[in-house]
Amino acid sequence: MPNNTTTWDKLISKKRFETTDKKYTSDESVRGEFQRDYDRIVFSSAFRRLQNKTQVMPMPESDFVHTRLTHSLEASVVGRSLGRIVGKSILERYPQLAQEKNIQEADFGDVVAAACLAHDIGNPPFGHSGEDAISAFFQSDESQPYLANLSEAEKADLHRYEGNAAGFRVLTYTYPAHCSLPGGLSLTYTTLATFTKYPKESLPISSSKGNTSEKKYGFFQTEKAWFNTIAQELGLLKKGDEGEVFYHRHPLAFLVEAADDICYRIIDFEDGLKLGLVPQEQGLALLRQILNDDPNRKSSLTFYDWREEIGYLRARIIGRLIEETTVIFLQHEEEILAGTYDKPLINELSCKPVLDQVKDLSIKLIYQNRPVLEIEAAGFEVLGGLLDAGIKAVFKPESKHHRKLAALIPPHYLQLPSTTTDYERIIHICDFVTSLTDQAALGLYRKIKGIELPRMY
Repeated sequence: MPNNTTTWDKLISKKRFETTDKKYTSDESVRGEFQRDYDRIVFSSAFRRLQNKTQVMPMPESDFVHTRLTHSLEASVVGRSLGRIVGKSILERYPQLAQEKNIQEADFGDVVAAACLAHDIGNPPFGHSGEDAISAFFQSDESQPYLANLSEAEKADLHRYEGNAAGFRVLTYTYPAHCSLPGGLSLTYTTLATFTKYPKESLPISSSKGNTSEKKYGFFQTEKAWFNTIAQELGLLKKGDEGEVFYHRHPLAFLVEAADDICYRIIDFEDGLKLGLVPQEQGLALLRQILNDDPNRKSSLTFYDWREEIGYLRARIIGRLIEETTVIFLQHEEEILAGTYDKPLINELSCKPVLDQVKDLSIKLIYQNRPVLEIEAAGFEVLGGLLDAGIKAVFKPESKHHRKLAALIPPHYLQLPSTTTDYERIIHICDFVTSLTDQAALGLYRKIKGIELPRMY
């Protein structure tokens, strides 16, 4: 293996974000450190709120349509399988990991499952259009007076607002009004690095074409020191110039990306079929094509409901994609450790041409469906309006109206030390808006705009 590589013995670390003298002890034969990470995420309020955040259809009326919560759970199941299969082979290649560091096959699965579980935890209301809405607000002329004292990097965080960075903040930041112990959920460094698909700050914008880890950024200026600590502890390979917080991915982040890709590509399509947005025969034909079954093969199964066949096909497809993805990862393991491999694993799947057809059809018939576009357009107004109200409540407290707006914001977003910068105050308002569910954002917007008055009891 080349010398300029990172190594698994450093990459898999049970050190966690706890800056206290208290040492936790647990029987890892019962519950390992990385399973503790998974459990902490499950019990967090930020994870619970994903049940009412958009995955495919904003504010769906049908109970079988996926939300961010069900998508995250499904991605974590796929991620656990990917991690365990890879972990088994890694331990065979490097037996000293088990002998010297007590790293088990299950640890790989638990790390990837935990990171998958949290991968959307920072997403704002209304899906990815929510990120666009926040970015658009901070690019507007109206917001510029509030950005006057910000650095270029701080402005870039807001101009290109990123749910991945918001997620890293959710996992690692403790509000001063809540607790004196920093570190958020106090997750292990390995889980946090695996969560971070884009291990760079917002500036400079990468000029590299095709590098999947450089398409976006993974942490705000408020958390970049934390990530730098994690990267150095785990031996992540450095990228960029001196002084830039810019690294190669943790290898297991490729599995998180793959689990997300597999789930949204297949299961969003399943939702589209069940909602009637994708023609039944066309959709089923594409799913069968992914499996590349022999058309002359006689099946012992007879389906009397086409929806049941979709579930059967989905289960077989995901199983096959998991198997092939792990083979691809292990084939490229040395390149990944050396930082010379930087593309989605799903791009090398043998069925990629059919998956691309599924993606194109999903964009055309599901993601660009008129009701989806209408609600996303409304989301722009809602999030822009909430940000405007929140920013004015912070920066213009002398106004009686703005003081009333401030009273509607949970106090921990506003109760900050006197040394807090303008950027940090704005990020706290973004935290508040980002934390809202779709329904809560819409309801609050209607109330502050006088469109809907609360009931008086």
